[in-house]
Amino acid sequence: MYEVLIVCYLLVAIGLVGLILIQQGKGADMGASFGAGASGTLFGSSGSGNFLTRTTSILAITFFVLSLLIGRMSAHHNKADESWNDLSEAGTAVQLPADAPAPAPQEDKIPE
Repeated sequence: MYEVLIVCYLLVAIGLVGLILIQQGKGADMGASFGAGASGTLFGSSGSGNFLTRTTSILAITFFVLSLLIGRMSAHHNKADESWNDLSEAGTAVQLPADAPAPAPQEDKIPE
C-alpha cells in the first residue's frame, strides 16, 4: 500500500508541476488585451483559465492529502526486528581482558 501511494504521489507531483508551467502569469493578460494572439489559443481567449485552475486545485488538494497519508504511514511504520536474521552473533563469548581472572566454573545443581 505504501509503494502504491508513493507512485501516486510522484504522478500527482509531476502533473502539478506540468500544469503550473502551462498556465500564464498575471502579467500575460495585459499583452492579451493588446492583441498578442489570445484568440489563437487552444481553449480560446479565457476558456483555459477555469479548466487549468480547477485541475491545479484538485491536484494540489490530492498532493496535500497524499503527503499527510504518507507521513502518517512513515511515522507509524514498524520496522521488522532484524536481530533474528543472523543468529551467529548470539553464540559468541564475551572477550575478557588478558589480565582479568578467569571466572569460576559453575556447577549444575539439581534442586532436591
